[in-house]
Amino acid sequence: MYKPTIGLEIHCELKTKTKMFCGCANDPEERHPNVNICPICTGHPGCLPTINKEAVRKVIKLGMALGSEIPTISKFDRKNYFYPDLPKAYQISQYDQPLVSGGVLRGVRLERVHLEEDTARIAHSSQLTDYPKDAKPASLIDYNRSSMPLMELVTKPDVTSGEQAVAFAKELQMILRYLGISDADMEKGQMRVEANISVSKDETLGTKVEVKNLNSFRAVSDSIDFEIKRQSELLERGEQVVQSTRGWDEKKKETVLQRLKEQAHDYRYFPEPDLPPLDLAHFDLESIREEIVELPQQKRDRLASEYGLNEEQSNILAETPEVAEWFEQAVSEVRALNPEAPAQLVYNYYTTDLRALMKEAGMELGMLRIAPFHFAKVITFVAQGKLNSRLAKDILKEMFDTGADPEEIMQAKGLNEEVSADALHEVIKETIAENPKAIEDYKKGQENALQFLIGKVMGKMKGRANPVELKALFEEILK
Repeated sequence: MYKPTIGLEIHCELKTKTKMFCGCANDPEERHPNVNICPICTGHPGCLPTINKEAVRKVIKLGMALGSEIPTISKFDRKNYFYPDLPKAYQISQYDQPLVSGGVLRGVRLERVHLEEDTARIAHSSQLTDYPKDAKPASLIDYNRSSMPLMELVTKPDVTSGEQAVAFAKELQMILRYLGISDADMEKGQMRVEANISVSKDETLGTKVEVKNLNSFRAVSDSIDFEIKRQSELLERGEQVVQSTRGWDEKKKETVLQRLKEQAHDYRYFPEPDLPPLDLAHFDLESIREEIVELPQQKRDRLASEYGLNEEQSNILAETPEVAEWFEQAVSEVRALNPEAPAQLVYNYYTTDLRALMKEAGMELGMLRIAPFHFAKVITFVAQGKLNSRLAKDILKEMFDTGADPEEIMQAKGLNEEVSADALHEVIKETIAENPKAIEDYKKGQENALQFLIGKVMGKMKGRANPVELKALFEEILK
């Protein structure tokens, strides 16, 4: 049995107004090619870079959130290699003095977090047509992405499976979003994962293979698990694992060889001569620390403790700060109206009803017309027995569509009229008289017959009766 050893390298585009070393707009959504460019980010001779201070602050903030060490001095280096998407023939990166060292996330130790500039984007002719077989060989380059601020986080080889790698990457993605560091949208290429994988039978490390540019969590998991299996089978046959860089073929569900792996000396790193060492004493580190909000795990723990939620429930609410804030505001409003109403009721109606409506409409929470206060009214009416679950669902749907106050909807439907006990008994007796077979079945022990009778009464009352109360009344009358 071979033991896998996996280290991750995760690149994230930072959420800044301008690029890493020039004043061009940092706009990942720009669809017109080569508009956010200048002589600096297109590598014209003699153009000098300047450091984006906000990008530095964001990486420091992440380091603080992860319990990392922030040095007093950091520096930038040139990573030399030629590729068409790199106009200078070198990339400004960080080699031996990164902005952040150490730290831990989900039990995985961090090696470092450093800053660098992104490359341009290459589009091949086969990608630009619906008829790739007919396309003439050509490549086009969009320099809008060139020199965008890019953060690279490198872990120690503490990961042992694709599942663990995904859990780590998802947690990092959430932290980046919580702190406003990056949108980290993998579908848009704002977060890219690379995995360094080796297997061995003992504690000695095997030959490392890097799998690059994994742009979905499924690709991360599947590629790692495939590569572990591939390397193990090679060694079982007495063959060697070759140090190399591989890509992930989503259609074939396998890794494919791209090139033999380079070593660090192949890049001829040396200090960036156009940028002086970065003295972090010039940054107000305490003010950066004060910007760190409650992190996802802290929020999960607090939600579970304060509202009696289980792990799965607190995970769902902590997906974004906005969702958790909306939930907590709704609970606060409910408790102001009815201190006895359980927070669990708020959670249930949010996750089963509101989330389903938003998903069906393709809507984000920020577009929701239902204010927490109005939502709280519905929950309160349910807790007080004034609304049953079916009516509550119908009213929420109308609120979702119109943004109306639930009391106004209930008024229009005649649902806020009190039902007298005499009227309710009269309807029950009428229902019993109309359904002799159901009564006979119930007396034979068929419980579903009682549910049938309750449904009949609910229909006559237009949903204004409480099913639990109806069940008790039927049982009393039919003794």
